[in-house]
Amino acid sequence: MKFDLMTVIGIVVGIALITLAIYMGGNMALFWNLPSILITVCGSFTALLINYDFNQIKKVFRIVKQVFTTPGQDPRELIEIFAELARKARREGLLALEDDINRIDDPFFAKGIQLMVDALEAEMIRDILETDIAYTVQRHRLGQEVFRTWANLAPGFGLIGTLIGLIQMLAKLDDPSALGPSMAVALLTTFYGALMANLLLTPIAGKLALRSEEEVLNKRLILEGIIAIQSGVNPRILEEKLNAFIPVQGRREETAQEESVIFNA
Repeated sequence: MKFDLMTVIGIVVGIALITLAIYMGGNMALFWNLPSILITVCGSFTALLINYDFNQIKKVFRIVKQVFTTPGQDPRELIEIFAELARKARREGLLALEDDINRIDDPFFAKGIQLMVDALEAEMIRDILETDIAYTVQRHRLGQEVFRTWANLAPGFGLIGTLIGLIQMLAKLDDPSALGPSMAVALLTTFYGALMANLLLTPIAGKLALRSEEEVLNKRLILEGIIAIQSGVNPRILEEKLNAFIPVQGRREETAQEESVIFNA
């Protein structure tokens, strides 16, 4: 997997812009209040613990690293590997592919080749790998759901903090000079909740959805490639079939590069 720099840039630039806007407006210390942070961040997280099992939340936080990484292999690289495996299978037979299992890093890919080498029927291989894909989709969906739920809870707890602040402010009506600062502190929790939801939690859920789509696309490409090799499909036809998984623009770029190489040669 490669590091996704754009995610980090988005978070850093977003925080920097908001900080700059606050700095240009005056006193930055006004925007720091520990009780407001505790109510918004910790309060919304405790509600998350009520909504989900602790083990579910632990699993979700393990996959958050996907937000900061890109998929392990480009679909075009996978297609090249499949074309090579298909040619080898036609020359030496399916059993010869057993030597290639150890050099494949993707467990799903290696599992598919092992099933093929074990001479399982195509329908059985498809059923096993489809089950694997279905579990992956379910696991990823849970991750997205947790962060979307947290994004919904954070502004709500921000509002709770604001109400607490307003109640405390109204209790001091006998001191008009304290109303302004108290009102400012009361509104901070709403600010923190909106910031959490819109700069971090909702975008993280969206990026997890994108990474899930990319991973499932690769897994389906691998599934179709495994079935095609087992069926003895011609390597060239296999490439054409698997190219359907690549966006049209990506295919055009690849074709242009190949034509450039041929022309320069």
